[in-house]
Amino acid sequence: MLVVGPCCGTGKSHLAQALGHCAVRLGVDVVFTASASLTASLNAARAIGAYDRKLASLARVPLLIVDDFDLKPLRPPADEDLHDLIAGRYETAATIVTSNLDFAEWDQAFPAKRLLASATLDRLRHNAYCLVLDRQSYRAPKLGPTTAKPNVANGGKSTHSGPRRDARFEPS
Repeated sequence: MLVVGPCCGTGKSHLAQALGHCAVRLGVDVVFTASASLTASLNAARAIGAYDRKLASLARVPLLIVDDFDLKPLRPPADEDLHDLIAGRYETAATIVTSNLDFAEWDQAFPAKRLLASATLDRLRHNAYCLVLDRQSYRAPKLGPTTAKPNVANGGKSTHSGPRRDARFEPS
Protein backbone atom coordinates (compact mmCIF):
# COMPACT_ATOMS: atom_id res chain seq x y z
CA MET A 1 0.00 0.00 0.00
CA LEU A 2 1.27 3.43 -0.94
CA VAL A 3 -0.10 6.41 1.00
CA VAL A 4 0.68 9.89 -0.27
CA GLY A 5 -0.43 13.39 0.51
CA PRO A 6 0.86 16.74 -0.68
CA CYS A 7 1.45 18.20 2.77
CA CYS A 8 2.39 17.17 6.28
CA GLY A 9 -0.30 16.40 8.82
CA THR A 10 -2.86 14.77 6.53
CA GLY A 11 -2.87 11.47 8.41
CA LYS A 12 -0.52 9.32 6.33
CA SER A 13 1.62 8.14 9.25
CA HIS A 14 -1.41 7.88 11.51
CA LEU A 15 -3.18 5.62 9.01
CA ALA A 16 -0.08 3.48 8.51
CA GLN A 17 0.32 3.10 12.29
CA ALA A 18 -3.34 2.16 12.67
CA LEU A 19 -3.00 -0.53 9.99
CA GLY A 20 0.12 -1.77 11.74
CA HIS A 21 -1.72 -1.95 15.07
CA CYS A 22 -4.55 -3.91 13.45
CA ALA A 23 -2.04 -6.35 11.99
CA VAL A 24 -0.34 -6.81 15.37
CA ARG A 25 -3.71 -7.55 16.98
CA LEU A 26 -4.18 -10.27 14.37
CA GLY A 27 -0.82 -11.78 15.31
CA VAL A 28 1.19 -10.40 12.37
CA ASP A 29 4.76 -9.26 13.01
CA VAL A 30 5.19 -5.60 12.02
CA VAL A 31 8.16 -3.27 11.70
CA PHE A 32 7.40 0.46 11.55
CA THR A 33 10.34 2.69 10.68
CA ALA A 34 11.12 6.04 9.13
CA SER A 35 12.81 5.74 5.75
CA ALA A 36 15.94 7.53 6.97
CA SER A 37 16.18 5.25 10.02
CA LEU A 38 15.71 2.18 7.85
CA THR A 39 18.56 3.04 5.51
CA ALA A 40 20.76 4.15 8.43
CA SER A 41 20.22 0.80 10.17
CA LEU A 42 21.16 -1.08 7.00
CA ASN A 43 24.29 1.05 6.64
CA ALA A 44 25.20 0.45 10.29
CA ALA A 45 24.75 -3.29 9.78
CA ARG A 46 27.09 -3.08 6.79
CA ALA A 47 29.72 -1.42 8.99
CA ILE A 48 29.74 -4.32 11.46
CA GLY A 49 29.47 -7.08 8.85
CA ALA A 50 25.81 -7.88 9.55
CA TYR A 51 24.24 -6.37 6.40
CA ASP A 52 23.06 -9.65 4.85
CA ARG A 53 21.49 -10.80 8.11
CA LYS A 54 19.75 -7.43 8.67
CA LEU A 55 18.48 -7.32 5.08
CA ALA A 56 17.17 -10.89 5.28
CA SER A 57 15.45 -10.13 8.58
CA LEU A 58 13.68 -7.07 7.15
CA ALA A 59 12.80 -8.93 3.96
CA ARG A 60 11.05 -11.65 5.98
CA VAL A 61 8.94 -9.49 8.30
CA PRO A 62 5.30 -9.95 7.23
CA LEU A 63 4.47 -6.22 7.30
CA LEU A 64 7.05 -3.48 6.86
CA ILE A 65 5.86 0.11 7.20
CA VAL A 66 8.27 2.71 5.78
CA ASP A 67 7.25 6.19 6.87
CA ASP A 68 8.28 9.50 5.27
CA PHE A 69 9.82 7.96 2.15
CA ASP A 70 10.76 11.28 0.56
CA LEU A 71 12.05 13.41 3.42
CA LYS A 72 15.71 12.94 2.53
CA PRO A 73 17.11 12.05 -0.90
CA LEU A 74 18.63 8.59 -1.04
CA ARG A 75 22.38 8.70 -1.57
CA PRO A 76 24.57 5.68 -2.27
CA PRO A 77 24.56 3.13 -0.72
CA ALA A 78 21.13 3.89 0.85
CA ASP A 79 19.45 3.89 -2.58
CA GLU A 80 20.82 0.43 -3.35
CA ASP A 81 19.95 -0.81 0.14
CA LEU A 82 16.34 0.26 -0.26
CA HIS A 83 16.17 -1.33 -3.69
CA ASP A 84 17.60 -4.61 -2.34
CA LEU A 85 15.04 -4.60 0.46
CA ILE A 86 12.06 -3.86 -1.80
CA ALA A 87 13.26 -6.44 -4.34
CA GLY A 88 13.65 -9.01 -1.55
CA ARG A 89 10.10 -8.37 -0.32
CA TYR A 90 8.54 -8.17 -3.80
CA GLU A 91 5.42 -10.34 -4.00
CA THR A 92 6.32 -12.16 -0.78
CA ALA A 93 5.51 -9.71 2.04
CA ALA A 94 3.31 -6.66 2.60
CA THR A 95 4.82 -3.19 2.56
CA ILE A 96 3.23 0.15 3.37
CA VAL A 97 5.05 3.31 2.31
CA THR A 98 4.04 6.88 3.19
CA SER A 99 5.29 9.93 1.33
CA ASN A 100 4.63 13.63 0.78
CA LEU A 101 5.57 13.26 -2.88
CA ASP A 102 3.02 12.55 -5.57
CA PHE A 103 3.54 9.14 -7.18
CA ALA A 104 4.95 10.74 -10.33
CA GLU A 105 7.65 12.45 -8.23
CA TRP A 106 8.91 9.40 -6.33
CA ASP A 107 11.91 8.97 -8.59
CA GLN A 108 13.22 12.27 -7.16
CA ALA A 109 14.08 10.39 -3.98
CA PHE A 110 16.80 8.61 -6.00
CA PRO A 111 18.76 11.55 -7.42
CA ALA A 112 21.89 9.57 -8.29
CA LYS A 113 20.44 6.58 -10.14
CA ARG A 114 17.27 6.95 -12.20
CA LEU A 115 17.34 3.34 -13.44
CA LEU A 116 17.55 2.07 -9.86
CA ALA A 117 14.64 4.36 -8.98
CA SER A 118 12.59 2.97 -11.84
CA ALA A 119 13.25 -0.64 -10.85
CA THR A 120 12.49 -0.02 -7.16
CA LEU A 121 9.35 2.00 -7.76
CA ASP A 122 8.07 -0.48 -10.35
CA ARG A 123 8.16 -3.20 -7.68
CA LEU A 124 6.51 -0.96 -5.08
CA ARG A 125 3.70 0.11 -7.40
CA HIS A 126 2.94 -3.32 -8.88
CA ASN A 127 -0.42 -4.51 -7.52
CA ALA A 128 -0.27 -1.82 -4.80
CA TYR A 129 -3.24 -0.02 -3.37
CA CYS A 130 -2.55 3.68 -3.82
CA LEU A 131 -4.20 6.10 -1.44
CA VAL A 132 -4.01 9.88 -1.80
CA LEU A 133 -4.85 11.93 1.30
CA ASP A 134 -5.44 15.34 -0.23
CA ARG A 135 -6.65 17.63 2.51
CA GLN A 136 -5.45 20.34 4.84
CA SER A 137 -3.20 19.43 7.70
CA TYR A 138 -4.73 18.19 10.93
CA ARG A 139 -1.90 20.09 12.58
CA ALA A 140 -2.94 23.47 11.19
CA PRO A 141 -3.05 26.06 13.94
CA LYS A 142 -6.48 26.49 15.42
CA LEU A 143 -7.69 29.87 16.50
CA GLY A 144 -8.18 30.05 20.24
CA PRO A 145 -11.22 31.55 21.92
CA THR A 146 -11.46 35.29 21.59
CA THR A 147 -11.46 37.49 24.64
CA ALA A 148 -13.35 40.73 24.87
CA LYS A 149 -11.31 43.86 24.30
CA PRO A 150 -11.58 46.66 26.85
CA ASN A 151 -14.10 49.32 25.87
CA VAL A 152 -12.42 52.70 25.96
CA ALA A 153 -15.79 54.41 26.50
CA ASN A 154 -16.24 52.50 29.80
CA GLY A 155 -12.93 53.63 31.27
CA GLY A 156 -11.02 50.57 30.06
CA LYS A 157 -13.37 48.05 31.69
CA SER A 158 -14.42 45.01 29.70
CA THR A 159 -18.05 44.78 28.68
CA HIS A 160 -17.78 41.00 28.48
CA SER A 161 -20.11 39.42 31.01
CA GLY A 162 -19.59 35.72 30.26
CA PRO A 163 -17.17 33.32 31.94
CA ARG A 164 -13.48 34.14 31.77
CA ARG A 165 -11.93 32.47 28.75
CA ASP A 166 -8.48 32.40 30.26
CA ALA A 167 -9.63 30.58 33.40
CA ARG A 168 -8.24 27.12 33.96
CA PHE A 169 -10.52 24.19 34.43
CA GLU A 170 -9.84 22.44 37.69
CA PRO A 171 -11.68 19.18 38.35
CA SER A 172 -13.54 19.01 41.63
